[in-house]
Amino acid sequence: MSIKIRSGQPPPTADVKRRADAADPAFVLEDSPFFLMNQAAGAYAQAMERALKSIGADIPRWRILMLAYERGPIRVSEIATLGVLKLPTATKVVQRLTAEGFLQVGRTAADARVTAVTCTAAGAAMVAKVRGIASARFHEAFGDFSSVELETLNNTLRRVLANFAR
Repeated sequence: MSIKIRSGQPPPTADVKRRADAADPAFVLEDSPFFLMNQAAGAYAQAMERALKSIGADIPRWRILMLAYERGPIRVSEIATLGVLKLPTATKVVQRLTAEGFLQVGRTAADARVTAVTCTAAGAAMVAKVRGIASARFHEAFGDFSSVELETLNNTLRRVLANFAR
């Protein structure tokens, strides 16, 4: 996926904050951080979907397997929240991954009403495969970034998330 970014200089009187504000007359779509974040996330999703297809996986499966592997035992509701998935979607994918032997579902000791999801050995093996694919996409996207640039980007995105959480 490639977008055509506006070439040339921005209007001399409009700073980037004005050009990024959709209500400002100086607004330029390509200067909107939301437009750029969406384009970047979309490009990543398309690249990952193509690569994951080769091993019979997709992005929801990848997110759920990773969360169960990294955070398990984990509740399905937490998987949905952290994986940015709707709860019914997360539930269906967990059920499929369980039927395929990648996840195990059980009740928590603290509350028998709560379902806890853990990764099986087969799930851990799939996570290793998917991490290799994700690593290739990471290097494709960030190979020319310095560690400082990547840390700055991560901190900026954390700040955006924190601002929305308020």
